[in-house]
Amino acid sequence: MTTTSPSTEVPAAGRETPAWGAVVSLGLGIFAIVMSEFLPASLLPRIAGDLGVSDGAAGQAVSVTAFAAAFSALLISVVVPRADRRRVMIGLTLLAIVSNLVVSVAPSLYTVLPARLLLGVALGGFWAMATAMAAHLVPAGHVGRALTVINSGVAAATVAAVPLGAWLGDVWGWRGVFVLGAGVAALALAVQVATLPAVKPVAVSGLRALGSVLHSGIVLGGLLAILLIFSGHFSGFTYVRDAAQSMSGISSGGFAVLLLVFGVANFLGTAASGPLADRAPRVGVLLFPAVLGAGMISMYATGTSIAGLFTAAVVWGFGFGGVPTTVLSWGARTEPDRLEQIGGVMVTVCNIAVAAGAIAGGVLVDQLAAELPLLVGGIAAIAGAVVLGGLRQRHPSH
Repeated sequence: MTTTSPSTEVPAAGRETPAWGAVVSLGLGIFAIVMSEFLPASLLPRIAGDLGVSDGAAGQAVSVTAFAAAFSALLISVVVPRADRRRVMIGLTLLAIVSNLVVSVAPSLYTVLPARLLLGVALGGFWAMATAMAAHLVPAGHVGRALTVINSGVAAATVAAVPLGAWLGDVWGWRGVFVLGAGVAALALAVQVATLPAVKPVAVSGLRALGSVLHSGIVLGGLLAILLIFSGHFSGFTYVRDAAQSMSGISSGGFAVLLLVFGVANFLGTAASGPLADRAPRVGVLLFPAVLGAGMISMYATGTSIAGLFTAAVVWGFGFGGVPTTVLSWGARTEPDRLEQIGGVMVTVCNIAVAAGAIAGGVLVDQLAAELPLLVGGIAAIAGAVVLGGLRQRHPSH
């Protein structure tokens, strides 16, 4: 296994020898950024108490990050149309370091929020560029596996950030946890500097290329499917503790184990998704969202028993683990000449879906029943799988 030196330019069409070290550096980068995104969730009472604000006000440290990420993902290729993509990825990781360090010494919420906006820019831009970078770093037939490596960073951060933040917050205090976040991002930065090659931007960039992507009926159908899948998942996952305890009376300790089981299944789904995305892409885009939806509906139907709850969590976690890689690979096959633009609009829609799912699930929980988001979200995810699996792509897979 060999990697290209940082000074070597890689053409837009990809390369014959995969640069797995560079791919791993992107996985480390997205792990550091997503971990930083979720850290406030486990530290809100401490942050609020120290800064003298309410928990709700401190919670805006999460919302401003998501807001900035949506815009950054959409516009990153427009703002830096001609910049070396190696420098862009390194710069975005540097933003995450700065954000965490500023938060760690912030005297007030008015300092925290702008710093978290910087993190949102890093998050949206980095994730939007990930598909295009993967296509530059490995041969065409290995893009799905490269995205699996990168998305493993997302899966690891999603599982680890909240419990890690809660535990280390007791040991070091909340400011020390954000210093750790900066340190993890600095490690990712060092690996990126050592392994990422120079990558020229593709010829098609800017607003015209973005508009061309959004004029495609196939792309718009795919974005609708992605909205259904991700909003369905987050409508249930955001309130899964309420649903699980309402149906089965599971204890707090038992629920922690349930999340661990979900996380392990998520990793397995992520690992399985790469080879499937490369070898049988149409199967993957239908299978993983459908399994995700089936797991949610199964939890709704059988969650009154602990065994049913855990079985459903395994199915749900496995299905969701495979969704990011197969969906991003679908985008790469659909718009192979506009990878940055398709990645940007997909990540933007994912962020919108997170908010929409949380809002819809909250209405269902407050107005009807705590477990109902599982049923509604599961149906939405399966509908999204059917839509995405039924779209006929203009560009065949390799």
